[in-house]
Amino acid sequence: MQDNYTVLYEQLPEGGFQVHVPAMPEIVTYGRTREEARLMAEDAIRCVLESAQKAGEPMPDDIEPATERLAINLA
Repeated sequence: MQDNYTVLYEQLPEGGFQVHVPAMPEIVTYGRTREEARLMAEDAIRCVLESAQKAGEPMPDDIEPATERLAINLA
């Protein structure tokens, strides 16, 4: 079984990437590189899915977040 989930990478000012999984808000992970962050996210998602499967719970549906840049003018 293969599921696809959207992940969001946030480059941190101090270095590295924080990863969020919108469909699984309990997942927030980190990697020093984007590749490491991706691997950490894959592992975390797999853990959540395996746990849900063992408990007989439904698999979460993917969520594609809407993004937008807002221009803010300060007086």
